[in-house]
Amino acid sequence: MPDLKQTALQIFRDALAAIDIPATMRRKLAREGSHLRVGGAMLDLAAFERICAAAIGKASVAMACGLSELLSPTFRAEGIVVAPSLASNVPSGFRAIAAGHPVPNDGSFAAGRAILDLLATVNERTLVFFLLSGGGSALVEQPLDATVGLADMQALNRLLVTCGASIDEINAVRKHLSAVKGGRLAVAASAAMKITLGVTDVPDGRESALASGPTLPDPTTVSDACSVIERYGLLAKLPASIRARFERPETIPETPKAGDPAFRHSVFQLLLGRDDLFHPAHRAAEAAGFVTVCDNTTDDWPVERAADFLLAQLAELKRANPDHRATVIADGEVSSPVTGNGVGGRNSAFVLHCVEKIAGQSVAVLSAGTDGIDGSSPAAGAVADGETSARARALGMSTDEYFRRSDSFTFFKKLGDAIETGPTGNNLRDLRILLAE
Repeated sequence: MPDLKQTALQIFRDALAAIDIPATMRRKLAREGSHLRVGGAMLDLAAFERICAAAIGKASVAMACGLSELLSPTFRAEGIVVAPSLASNVPSGFRAIAAGHPVPNDGSFAAGRAILDLLATVNERTLVFFLLSGGGSALVEQPLDATVGLADMQALNRLLVTCGASIDEINAVRKHLSAVKGGRLAVAASAAMKITLGVTDVPDGRESALASGPTLPDPTTVSDACSVIERYGLLAKLPASIRARFERPETIPETPKAGDPAFRHSVFQLLLGRDDLFHPAHRAAEAAGFVTVCDNTTDDWPVERAADFLLAQLAELKRANPDHRATVIADGEVSSPVTGNGVGGRNSAFVLHCVEKIAGQSVAVLSAGTDGIDGSSPAAGAVADGETSARARALGMSTDEYFRRSDSFTFFKKLGDAIETGPTGNNLRDLRILLAE
C-alpha cells in the first residue's frame, strides 16, 4: 500500500490531468458542423466573415490551442496570445506576446495596445473569442490616461498588493484607470459578437475579478475606487499622474455597467472552475479507499486559521468513520504575509504550519497551486506527513524558524518534499489534500 504522501501526490496529479483545457473545450462547446453551443446560445460560425481571439492569462496557450482544434478544419481564428513567457507552440494565425506577472511590464503595455488595435478592426460580421485565465490583470494593461506611464502603473500595482487590500478592492482601483479592464474590451469590440470563455481561479459569483473583468459589466464604481485609496491611506503615495486623478475623481470615467449596449451581443461561459477541480480529486480519493469531504470554507483565511480548521475537520471525519481512511479536500487561496526574505509561497507555508500539528500521526497534508507556481518559489507547493517533523529535527531544521523567514520552499526542498511540476499551463484554485489512516 503506498504511503499517505504518495497517495496525496497521486490525487493531485489525477486532478491536474482531469483539467485538460482542449479536451474540456471539446466537451463543453459541442460543435456540430458550423453550429457551436456556448453559454446557452447556439451560434452559426458560417454566419461570420471573420473569427478573432484574444487569449490572456497563464492558461492562454492551452486555450488558444483548444479553440483552434475546436474550429478546425473548416474554420480558423486569428489573434493574440499573452502569457508570462514567450510560447513557441501557439496555433497558426496567433501572435504570441510575453508580458509581466505579477507586475505589468513593457510586454503588458504592448499586449494591451495590440489587443485594442485588433478590436478596432472588428465589426458586426466578426466573432470575437476572449479566452481568459488567471494572471490576466498584470499581463495585459493600457492606461486610459496617456499621461500615466508604465512606471506609474507598476508603482500603483505594488502599492495595492502590499497595503492589505482585498483582490476586489485592488480591482476596483485598477479597472477605473485601465482601457482594457472592467468591461472596456467589450466596449472596444461593441459591434462584434463576443464569446468570453473563462478558466478561473476566482470564487463563484465573482467572475468579473478574472483578469479584472475585461468583457463583463463592472459592479464597482469610481466611488468604490476612491474609498479604497482613502481606506488604506494611499493618496500621498500615488505617482503624481494617478494622484491627480484621485484628487479630482470627477475626471475618472465610469466603467460600463449591466445594460450597456456593449454587452448586448455578448456571452460568458465558465470552462473550468472550482467543481472541475473538486470532482476529479474527490473521485481519486474515493477510488483509493478514503471517505472524502470537500470544503471551500477557508478561502482567503490566514494560513494558520485555515490549517487548524481543516485539520480539525479531518479529525472529526476520522471519529465519524473509525473503520475507514479519511480525506478532506479544500480549494481556494489562503493568506500568508511575507515576514522574511526566504523563498516560498502560501501553499508550502500552509503545509509547514501543519508539520508540528501532525507530528507522529498517520496523517499527510498536501497543498499546491494548479498553475505549478507557489509564490516566489519554483515549486507548486509541498507535502508532509507525521514523520516530517522528526526528519527535519534530525537535519537541525526548525519549522518555526523557516516559517518566520518565509522560507517554506527551502525547508521542503531539503527534505525532498517540494512539489515541482513546472508551469502547468492551467490556473484554477489551489488544492489542499489532507489524508488520515
